[in-house]
Amino acid sequence: MPEALSSDGIERIYAIGDVHGRLDLFAALIARIGRDQKDRPAGATKIILLGDIIDRGADGAEMVRGCMRLTAASDRFMVLKGNHEEMMVQALGGDLKTYHAWLAFGGRETLLGWGVDPAALAADATKADLRQAARTVGAEVLAWLDALPLYHEQDGFLFVHAGIRPAIPLRQQDAADMLWITDDFLESELDHGMTVVHGHSITDGPVVRPNRIGIDTGAFRTGRLTAVGIERGDFWFVDTDTDTDTDAGDAAPPPTSGER
Repeated sequence: MPEALSSDGIERIYAIGDVHGRLDLFAALIARIGRDQKDRPAGATKIILLGDIIDRGADGAEMVRGCMRLTAASDRFMVLKGNHEEMMVQALGGDLKTYHAWLAFGGRETLLGWGVDPAALAADATKADLRQAARTVGAEVLAWLDALPLYHEQDGFLFVHAGIRPAIPLRQQDAADMLWITDDFLESELDHGMTVVHGHSITDGPVVRPNRIGIDTGAFRTGRLTAVGIERGDFWFVDTDTDTDTDAGDAAPPPTSGER
């Protein structure tokens, strides 16, 4: 990995896995990251959320509002698009079939957090119900979600929600793969030309492979939200479930299946 500083002066990155509406865990992890920072030399730091900040947990609305404020205030805080953000935009853009699917996929909890009438969130919700929900959320929020970047490259690492299609150049990647891909990426041993840092696929703990680092530890149901810290090619883990931080050598548990 390169030893020089990033061209934008960033020396350290913390990438955070799928929050899924757990504001309590996000706040706890940010506090742990703050403590981790104090144990390291001072340096310009960037925080990247790997998508799926909404759905399933009760605080999706507050996560979005807070992240909108933080991204507006600093370019050192970044949120990438996940498949749940993509579904929300498509659903509230007027796609009734996607709306029904999204509600069952965790969207109902997110809309309740926005104060949407529960009657508009039934399995037989109508177009009128969908329009009511979209009005309650608001066009500004939907535009922000829709404009979230799919990936970020820095210092030999690629940050993306789900992964990439192996053997396809980055600029030719399909957005659907970056948001939804699973086994074709997870099982690949190909060198991607950079280390891919991703969430989306739930595992019991952070997963380290020669070509990727996975950090979706199923926060919405396990209470464990994980971040990976990266600096000058080295990396380590910080999470809400352990008394001490985890170094890279301790993190290689077998993957487990889970909701995405």
